[in-house]
Amino acid sequence: MKNWINRLRGGADTPPAASPQTAAPDDRTADLAAEIDATYYRWLTAARGYAAPDEVETRILDEVRILSLQPGEAAGLVPRVPEAIPKLLASLNDEDASVPELARQVAQDVVLVAEVIREANSAYYRPISPVKNVEAAIMMLGQNGLRMLLARIAFRPLINMQADGFAREAAPQVWNQSVSCALAASLMAPGLSTGVFEAYLAGLMQNLGLIVAFRVADRIGLDGRIPGSSSFGARLLGGSRQLSSAIALHWNFPKEVAGAIAHAGQDGPDHLAEALALGDRIAKLRLLIDAEVLAEDDALVTDGLDNFQRRCLGKLAKLES
Repeated sequence: MKNWINRLRGGADTPPAASPQTAAPDDRTADLAAEIDATYYRWLTAARGYAAPDEVETRILDEVRILSLQPGEAAGLVPRVPEAIPKLLASLNDEDASVPELARQVAQDVVLVAEVIREANSAYYRPISPVKNVEAAIMMLGQNGLRMLLARIAFRPLINMQADGFAREAAPQVWNQSVSCALAASLMAPGLSTGVFEAYLAGLMQNLGLIVAFRVADRIGLDGRIPGSSSFGARLLGGSRQLSSAIALHWNFPKEVAGAIAHAGQDGPDHLAEALALGDRIAKLRLLIDAEVLAEDDALVTDGLDNFQRRCLGKLAKLES
């Protein structure tokens, strides 16, 4: 895990031209972000949430906090990265690697072939004509696009892990939010003068602790149910981010990525954390709109996002995870 993360990070393409700069968080922004988190948590737990006793909530939160201090044990609760990925990542960091050589390596794994071609034909890239072969797909994606795709493939089994109870039920929605967050954060990054791929990686990683936290709740709770109160949800989301950050450091993720996960949504000069917080907010709004919990003209959207961020919200509408 530690070695492939370093290869995954290296050699990113030059970020695109800067997009509109975003303002520093203020009290109103913090209030909107908290309301979005609360709405998202209530939606995510709607079918399984219950009014849990205080002692159950406290025990879950305490165990999540303890795991953040024991990241090795926490990391043992999630699967390993597929072995096919690191070899290709090493080639991506070789500036002399040709498109045919990359295509040859991708072709060795039929799953990768399908993923690369599907990505190149996605609404995000919008090819003029359908892309039908691996070489054309790699040229469409570019090295940075291919690196992001590989990161997504690698992280999918980590979030959509085999589990029981609420963790298993919530995993698909948490994964969808992770993918949307990663893309949105990467789109926010250039305007904040921070790394595009680092923002994407932080978006994929930030929910890993939440899935571990849900597994903890399944052990403590009753019949796959989870405390449903918004106040508990806020504390669980905050604690799970710290857990994600601790696992990231344990896996030798770049320190700035782990730090951004830990500090997302907090005031400060960390532009990567700001890009992540914005991406997280946009992704949650996208899921809530798609689930018809919120309307496109809801105040959480119109007051919480500027014009550029709303365009990003629209771009996520056709995202395939």
